[in-house]
Amino acid sequence: MEEAVTIDNTSVIYLVFKRLFDILIGLLGIIFLIPLTIIVKVAYILSGDFHSIFYTHKRIGKHGKEFRLIKFRTMVPKADKVLEDLLKDPDYSEEYNENKKLQDDPRITKVGRVLRKASLDETPQFINIILGQMSLVGNRPYLPREKEDMGVYYDDIVKTKPGLTGYWQVSGRSDVSFKRRLELERYYSNNYSLILDIKIILKTVRVVLFGKGAK
Repeated sequence: MEEAVTIDNTSVIYLVFKRLFDILIGLLGIIFLIPLTIIVKVAYILSGDFHSIFYTHKRIGKHGKEFRLIKFRTMVPKADKVLEDLLKDPDYSEEYNENKKLQDDPRITKVGRVLRKASLDETPQFINIILGQMSLVGNRPYLPREKEDMGVYYDDIVKTKPGLTGYWQVSGRSDVSFKRRLELERYYSNNYSLILDIKIILKTVRVVLFGKGAK
């Protein structure tokens, strides 16, 4: 009994520290986001794209609660409808069913490709972090339609908040299959700790600098 209390107290301290750190990083991120937003908007205008540069989408949060994730738009407008048409092609359909994404996705814009390569498309998620919907470190914020595909991994993965970065992101990102991604994220949910978070953050810096696995 005494050991269980110690573990619980350690977990509470970890979660409190993590939330305070998220707020600090979130505020700094939003300061960085302001000039970046202006640059991205100008880049899209110069490319002839006058649509909104932001993209919001429902994602699965902690304990399965859905929220609206915010990103810089990296695809053409109405990308979901375009995907439906693409999946009528057997080659695209087979690749998407295997990895839940397309390696050379024709929906990605020129500006969007640069944002993804530099890992800047997800910076608006600092807003989600401030709102408490996400954390700096956590699992991927999955789409509601992916719940069935997550299968036995779902209950473990939603134990934690989705993260701006995570164990999967520093373990190959787009080079990792969907099933392997689920395995990595289940491991994080069942083994999260301050030390593991620090390792992930340090590896994230390296991944961003060298662009490994970014598509």
